[in-house]
Amino acid sequence: MSAERTRPVGIDDLLDRVRVGLDRVTAEEAFAEAADGALLVDIRYAALRDRDGLIPGALVVERNELEWRLDPQGSHRAAEATGHDLRVVVICNEGYASSLAAGSLRQLGLHRATDLIGGFQAWRTAGLPVTAATA
Repeated sequence: MSAERTRPVGIDDLLDRVRVGLDRVTAEEAFAEAADGALLVDIRYAALRDRDGLIPGALVVERNELEWRLDPQGSHRAAEATGHDLRVVVICNEGYASSLAAGSLRQLGLHRATDLIGGFQAWRTAGLPVTAATA
């Protein structure tokens, strides 16, 4: 029996597919949701956080650790990973990697996970709070 081959999917197609299931939010909506208890999760790498600053109150989790830190059933979960109903807004630099990350969190059962349209750059452009990264 030969394995059935499928047509490779490009990144733009993959992003489109993932985003169909997300209710992506603007910077202003993310700010309001955080005030209502949503967890903002910054997955940008350290050099970008050092260069551009941090969103106050956001949980910083490197992208390669995200699923382990946010799985409510995982042994390496962050204290903030309180359950599958948690509203999570993933933030990357420009809003691309965060879509893929939010899709991955949804596969773990975090059915309210989404991402920030335009990422951290949209947050900063909107004039929302940013603090300097500390060494």
